[in-house]
Amino acid sequence: MRIGVAGAGRIGAFHAATLAGLDHVEEIVVTDALPGAAAMLGSEHGYVVAADYDELLGRVDGVVITSSTSSHADLLTRAVGAGLPTFCEKPVALTLDETMAVATLVETSEVPVQIGFQRRFDAGYRRAHEAVHSGELGFLHTIRANTHDQSPPPAEYIPTSGGLFRDCNVHDFDILRFVTGREVRNAFGTGANKGADFFAEGGDVDTAAAVLTLDDDTLVTVSATRYNGGGHDVRMEVMGEKGTIGVGFDDSLAVRSAEAMVDYPRGPQKWSFMERFLPAYQLELAAFCDVVAGTQASPCTVQDALQAFRIAEACDISRLEGRLVDLNEIKGAA
Repeated sequence: MRIGVAGAGRIGAFHAATLAGLDHVEEIVVTDALPGAAAMLGSEHGYVVAADYDELLGRVDGVVITSSTSSHADLLTRAVGAGLPTFCEKPVALTLDETMAVATLVETSEVPVQIGFQRRFDAGYRRAHEAVHSGELGFLHTIRANTHDQSPPPAEYIPTSGGLFRDCNVHDFDILRFVTGREVRNAFGTGANKGADFFAEGGDVDTAAAVLTLDDDTLVTVSATRYNGGGHDVRMEVMGEKGTIGVGFDDSLAVRSAEAMVDYPRGPQKWSFMERFLPAYQLELAAFCDVVAGTQASPCTVQDALQAFRIAEACDISRLEGRLVDLNEIKGAA
């Protein structure tokens, strides 16, 4: 099959290389809003270069959207209009209204769309899902989740990122729904800036935390930061009546013990999300190829993306207004 990659930046190049390693992908077609970026990527790796997005749509069997967040909704809408199965990196759009509009469009079409929440394909999170749904942990009472970046992104990224809750913690919100099978009832969020000025100048924070209550009264704490110098740190602890299971507690854990005579974790640390989730990225794109082939349904839909976005929206409203936000206040409930 022929797969198009719209966006020749870091994640686009990463996904193109992953696709090139899959047996059933015969050709990769790349394009970018900056033609030079697509030409460079194509020449380096032997990909076909499309002059623009319309040309790409006419040459492929499926589309992978890795462009800037502000362009996701438009490119996804056009791909669905062309009848092409589409993979889109999160978020679907920068605003809730636009996300809802795209969800409605996709749901009224017959075109399969998969959203890039790669943690659903991570072995640790899948094991946690199994432990919850098999009853191994008994009833759940507390969950802790965090997404801690080792270093901040460029300043120009922040104004179009959607904010820390939507950009980083949206992964935690999606995987929380996946692991537990529950929805969030209410949220309280807060944030702070202790790093570079460009976060506050962009209306964002460099560190955030939220307390969520699920619809079965499970309590959840979620945190994020752009400044975790010890390494890229993504974890979840799921605590239940009969036991606790943890995701991300391997030798790369970016935490040092304060206890004497403890040499765990032994390292080395991981320094980026691409390194942390490489196997998951490979599995999610292999799954997308199955979606293109028509042999499986989308494992992560636009509706899933909308529900995770609603949680992020509630957390950000709470941060800005200093109050508990009920998810019934946020449009777009499933």
